Amino acid sequence: METDGAETTLHDALSLSYEEWRKLVVEDWKEPRFRADQICGWIYGKKVFDCHGMTNLSKTLRDKLIYESRVKLPIQIKALKSKDGTRKYLWQMEDGSRVESVLLDHANHTTACISSQVGCPLACVFCATGQGGYGRNLTAGEIVAQFLLMEQRLGRNINNVVFMGMGEPLLNDANVFKSIRILNHPKMRDLGARHVTVSTSGIVPGIRDLADFEVPVRLSVSLHAPNDALRSKLMPVNNQYSLVALVEAMRYYKKRTGERITVEYVLVEGLNDDPQLAFEMAALLDGLGVYVNVIPYNPVNNAPSNNNAPPNASGSGLRRPSEARIKAFCSALTDLSIEFEVRREKGTDIMAACGQLAGQII
Repeated sequence: METDGAETTLHDALSLSYEEWRKLVVEDWKEPRFRADQICGWIYGKKVFDCHGMTNLSKTLRDKLIYESRVKLPIQIKALKSKDGTRKYLWQMEDGSRVESVLLDHANHTTACISSQVGCPLACVFCATGQGGYGRNLTAGEIVAQFLLMEQRLGRNINNVVFMGMGEPLLNDANVFKSIRILNHPKMRDLGARHVTVSTSGIVPGIRDLADFEVPVRLSVSLHAPNDALRSKLMPVNNQYSLVALVEAMRYYKKRTGERITVEYVLVEGLNDDPQLAFEMAALLDGLGVYVNVIPYNPVNNAPSNNNAPPNASGSGLRRPSEARIKAFCSALTDLSIEFEVRREKGTDIMAACGQLAGQII
């Protein structure tokens, strides 16, 4: 935008940190400092995104918001509700890219599962997102917008957020970390650090950065195999970051934060459901005190996503283990004194469960 021959910066409002809001309001707009608090209160507290509705702001300040900032909200293309109460949203970003978010309804709390990338470059064989290819990183504002819009539609605050949707969060760590700072800041959304979980497929430098991050959020690691040969078959990222390097990074995170790490383990029939692998896992993770989420494989729709990339057929033909196989694997974990739970399926009927997000709703 140009005014009197001078170019005016159009700020992406949802990508601004509290410190950036303060600087903009005080230094650029010459307004009192408390005005930044008021603006953040409207956006993050009341979910009012149109500055015309920010009634305690002066007309002059509202005009500045109109002409020098934009709350970039994705368009909701579709929403589905599962028989178990899970909701899935398909969002379209300004450039046409699409991602999905999931709202999980538990007995005493709600959890938002949000995306960090359009698609995913890691191509894990059991995951629909990776089969559809990779588009781009989401901005901090696009990440935050998913959470705020789900809260707006729910009509109340969401208790927890997990970065377990589409994409690998630690390959977009700058924007993911900024979005966490925004959601955590007491003048913004004020979401407690212990209510935020970042899930990774094993990006070692990112795990170390998360360990040193000033907001002490929780870590979840997608393991899925306890040896390099099998893990590389299931997760190509293991060719770049071996299990030795991954476990070292996990130990570093544990030492720095004192937080318990959750390990995700998708059970696929005939691939990684042998009880002997539970013994390998115990040896690999010895001393870490992890908590294991056992996730029986969820069926993947192999249709291509909107990212203009062909589907990866390597995910086809995978099967969920029988109840007997699941029970045998879990019995081995019990014998090894590894704490675990079998993940209760939520949203499978609307393709909203772990590994099913593809950036489209059919």
